[in-house]
Amino acid sequence: MEGRKEILRKIEEALTVDRDTKKMAWFHCASLGEFEQGRPVIEEFRKTYPDHLIFLTFFSPSGYEVRKNFPGADQVFYLPLDYPGVAARFIKILSPDIVFFIKYEYWYNYLAILKKQKIPTYMVSAIFRPSQPFFKAYGFWFRKQLRNLSWFFVQDEDSGKLLRNIGIHQVSVSGDTRFDRVGTIAGQNNPVPWMEEFCKDSCVILAGSTWPADEKILLSFILKNKPKYKFIIVPHEVHQERIDGLMLQLGRGSLRFSQLNNINNHEARILVVDSIGILASLYRYAFISFVGGGFGVGIHNILEPAAFGIPVIFGPNYNKFREARELIHEGGAISIRDEQDFHMAVERFINVPGERDRASEICAAYIASHKGATAHILKHLYA
Repeated sequence: MEGRKEILRKIEEALTVDRDTKKMAWFHCASLGEFEQGRPVIEEFRKTYPDHLIFLTFFSPSGYEVRKNFPGADQVFYLPLDYPGVAARFIKILSPDIVFFIKYEYWYNYLAILKKQKIPTYMVSAIFRPSQPFFKAYGFWFRKQLRNLSWFFVQDEDSGKLLRNIGIHQVSVSGDTRFDRVGTIAGQNNPVPWMEEFCKDSCVILAGSTWPADEKILLSFILKNKPKYKFIIVPHEVHQERIDGLMLQLGRGSLRFSQLNNINNHEARILVVDSIGILASLYRYAFISFVGGGFGVGIHNILEPAAFGIPVIFGPNYNKFREARELIHEGGAISIRDEQDFHMAVERFINVPGERDRASEICAAYIASHKGATAHILKHLYA
């Protein structure tokens, strides 16, 4: 709410700069995860349509605060709240020529105005499930929102069928743009300072986007195996209280990432990352990975480690995630229920001859075979 104070005035002032003959493309992401999903499309759009300015909005602080200086956009703002007058004024100020919503966002007034003004509006990397209100008997009002969009680029055929069954035919199966994003990250040479030295000659287990429920299992394993392995923990939340609590539980041999240097990088056995935005690049240093969220509402992004060919372990709440089900089936990932399961998964990937290499090849091949969503989307714009 603080970030939205006088938001329309600020946007209007930011856009008073002469736009020359350039058109305006508006991309909206709910938060950081949706931004990473949409980022390949934003970057390729900029290359393909250099005659457009790019205006990027976020709903949540966790997205805006991290990416407010994103160089791929000309302007980055919070999305003004979806009140009729506010939405109408925002669209009048912005005057977009093309609009993209990433994955989940359905704002009634914005979509209705965009439809009325015949502004092409796309939903990128959308995914649908039968449990959503759109497909329920009471879902007429929700289905109405879908009819305001020009086109849906959906992740899978199941989503396409669900839409067609309720009369939404402006849809194509493009795949998931996250595969393009993680593939790009894995292909870049972005070393993280001091990490080579910290990981050198060690078997590193990296735990990414962890919550306390994940760490309950992880910490018990770490305290029993400090001399045997090195560990990198990247909590999903990195505020001071959270990091202090972790450091207290880990005790001797643990170090904050912000304190890592060329002197202490050899001494520590456990590194706790107390900054945001570097997790995807850290996975390259891991031997195996543990992705958090699986003991809560659902696992976080397992495609990031898989893109580096890193086998993945995660908790039991993964069924909503197609990539998790498929990687388990193919042998690149393991789901665990408790500490004993975690210990067995680690032992399998590290001590069973050839098992880690086989899982690594499966993960890398899985990512490679699913890339291409961004190219599909760009090909169909303005068609």
